[in-house]
Amino acid sequence: MLTTVAEGVHRLEHAHVNVVLVEDDDGLTIVDAGLPGVWNPLGRTIRELGYRPRDVQALLLTHAHFDHVGVAGRLQRELAVPVWAHDEEAFLAAHPYRYVHERARGIYPLRYPAAIPVLARMTAAGALWVKGVRGIEPFVDGQTVDVPGRPTVVFTPGHTFGHCALHLPDRDVVITGDALVTLDPYTGHSGPQIVSGAATADSVEALASLERIADTGASVLIPGHGDTWHDGARAAVTIAQQRGAS
Repeated sequence: MLTTVAEGVHRLEHAHVNVVLVEDDDGLTIVDAGLPGVWNPLGRTIRELGYRPRDVQALLLTHAHFDHVGVAGRLQRELAVPVWAHDEEAFLAAHPYRYVHERARGIYPLRYPAAIPVLARMTAAGALWVKGVRGIEPFVDGQTVDVPGRPTVVFTPGHTFGHCALHLPDRDVVITGDALVTLDPYTGHSGPQIVSGAATADSVEALASLERIADTGASVLIPGHGDTWHDGARAAVTIAQQRGAS
């Protein structure tokens, strides 16, 4: 499902994972690469927006978990799209299942049955068969990346060690990735929160990193999972901090 969030900023939701498309006069930037099953919906979306696949100028990864790397290798290989991420994500991008997490993942479907249909949809979209990607172009905290939309990098470690949000100041939008979500795939719970310990490396650090998102002052947040948040960064961060880790 495609929704327009702000001028030239679009959220494509597929199997409970969000892919963001940002457009300007220079073409398109994709933020996060979903799961393998998003390939055809992504192609249709690019054309619906009036572009061709060759107009995609860059793929930026907020982080390199399997559910955000899904079609990265294919974009790089078939369309020569450069893939950008923080240096700390390079190994994970190449090995997207080899990530640090605080808690055993197997207990979550038993403890949180609402997560079962979410995880089932992700599995059907290829969650178990993601191939890694190499040759990452590095970005750093505070950098304005010279790609369509010119997002500013906001370092938000905790979910992964190199996780970054991407701020679009002129659109009043922050793409939060999994630093702040409105749906946790591992619990099925909705509303602003950090992702559970099943997929977060350091929840204490993840909660602290929320202040970096609040400091942007953005009105709109696009998370890696769940609906867009329209009630301001500070309000979302306050709710997520109050909820804490799961």
